[in-house]
Amino acid sequence: MHHIQRFTLAALTAVLTLASATAGAEEKQEKQKAAHWDYRGAQGMAHWAKLDRDFEVCGTGHRQSPIDIRQATPAPLPALEFGYGAVAPAIVNNGHTIQVTVPAGQFLTVGGKRYQLLQFHFHTPSEERIKGKASAMVAHLVHRDEEGHLGVVAVLLEPGSRGSAFDTVLENLPRKAGQTLTVADLNLDLQSLLPKDRRYYDFEGSLTTPPCSEGVHWMVLREPVKVQPKSIQAFRSLYAQNARSVQPLWGREVKASQ
Repeated sequence: MHHIQRFTLAALTAVLTLASATAGAEEKQEKQKAAHWDYRGAQGMAHWAKLDRDFEVCGTGHRQSPIDIRQATPAPLPALEFGYGAVAPAIVNNGHTIQVTVPAGQFLTVGGKRYQLLQFHFHTPSEERIKGKASAMVAHLVHRDEEGHLGVVAVLLEPGSRGSAFDTVLENLPRKAGQTLTVADLNLDLQSLLPKDRRYYDFEGSLTTPPCSEGVHWMVLREPVKVQPKSIQAFRSLYAQNARSVQPLWGREVKASQ
């Protein structure tokens, strides 16, 4: 009898544990589903902060990106030292943009701090504005230092007949969300993505997509890079508009390298 009771208790405990685990998994799935975000509609920018607790800073933060750069203080900012080479990238359609994942070994050094390039991705129009004006597109080059801090270099993109190395990527876009494209023999020279003039605007900001985490070091290159109009059209055929609206400065200082 005692053996039967022990077995029943063990069986009941197992059932309750399984039910709890199942409920937890279902709750997690529901949270993931509820946390889906977009740029328009019920899950658009105006609602990001309410979609998930992890997104609250999208609405409450005082160091949010992007911004409209109208006034910048000239300052002796350190030069951006790009230790970039040629890589074979993976081009990913992540459902919000086209992201180019870069193999390890590509670095940016700023004032003695070294960041590793993780990936770059695109927005149209540019999220950053200069005196109220947006560029056709922007590429965000996302870096991370050894302590986990992010440093993002923004390269403004404008239409031009000659184009640039960005066209090599924009000519090979995975069409479906979740699709990754590896182009045979594609050797992308990352240095060629950058303008000759490396002067930049410098400010503290955040991720421009949920969870909008702050503490991101932003460096917006002042000279735009040209891409072919057909490349811009190709990207917009997938993502017609994927730019967050500009955010208040809340007293932040924007500096400009000399």
